[in-house]
Amino acid sequence: MSDVKLVGIVLVSHSAEVAASVAELARGLSGSGTSVPLAAAGGTEGGGLGTSSELIAAAAASVDRGAGVAVLTDLGSAVLTVKALLAEGDELPAGTRLVDAPFVEGAVAAVVTASTGADLNTVEAAAAEAYTYRKV
Repeated sequence: MSDVKLVGIVLVSHSAEVAASVAELARGLSGSGTSVPLAAAGGTEGGGLGTSSELIAAAAASVDRGAGVAVLTDLGSAVLTVKALLAEGDELPAGTRLVDAPFVEGAVAAVVTASTGADLNTVEAAAAEAYTYRKV
């Protein structure tokens, strides 16, 4: 499946540790199949809590394989930062999309689905469907 262009995934959190941990969890739960281009963009350039346009843009560029980039975020200002980048139009790769999904469950669903070679619409739908996962 090396000729398949995979959807890239960026996980944006206010915490570098949270973003990296969710990425590690999603990759681990996706099995040993195709390795999805996945990047964590957490915290600020100085290592503090917050979000960074520069880190998000760099992460998106690093996972872009020509099939689109799904961006999942944790909290409010992360959403606003990604929306601002999308509005600017030239900061993120073409085909980058903010995905409305729960951060952890959506990340796992997105990575598992992307690993099958699914397109961006399918990856987005799988991540969004994670809102319906019930725990009790």
